[in-house]
Amino acid sequence: MTEVATRPIAPVTLEGAHVRLEPLSLARLEDLLAAASESRETYGWTWVPDTAAAMREYVEVALDLAAKQQAVPFTTINRATGLVVGSTRFANFEDHGWKPGQAFYRGAGAPDGVEIGWTWLAASAQRTRINSEAKLLMMRHAFSHWGVRVVRLQTDSRNSRSRAAIERLGCQLDGVVRAHKAAADGAIRDSATYSMLESEWPAAEAALMQRLARG
Repeated sequence: MTEVATRPIAPVTLEGAHVRLEPLSLARLEDLLAAASESRETYGWTWVPDTAAAMREYVEVALDLAAKQQAVPFTTINRATGLVVGSTRFANFEDHGWKPGQAFYRGAGAPDGVEIGWTWLAASAQRTRINSEAKLLMMRHAFSHWGVRVVRLQTDSRNSRSRAAIERLGCQLDGVVRAHKAAADGAIRDSATYSMLESEWPAAEAALMQRLARG
């Protein structure tokens, strides 16, 4: 039995060479809207707020979830420029109900799994190291700090670009959940669901770090 100290689901800043993920806040509303107002051609499968009112609601809902320890939302910042370039978050924490004394119990409040998602980037930050490094920082935090057993990601099954990016992280396809939710384009969305297991993370982390070093 491996037990981890109780580590709260709380706001945190994660920083790498190319990106800084800082806690989402209303103070960044204008910056987030500016990032979302760049070319929106790649947002066909992802809902991204496009007005000041929509962005405020987006942030307020995320902060409400954070206050309930149901999410850890971030503002994504390009370290090279200092500019806000998007947002991402942890959410859907999983508790498998282990009890003290059971083999897989890791301590009170230690989540068994978490989803990374709600990710969008300004057009200028897409196809850069920012998204890959952000995922590296988030998965490292999830596995090392919270001690989760699995990190999950999902996307619209039609979003080949997003699916390819998730697969490059080393995540495995679990399947497609049909008629899962409303899609960003108003259709009924089938969701491609992926996961990274704790046992798979060391090799995936090493590969991702090498890829980031190569550029």
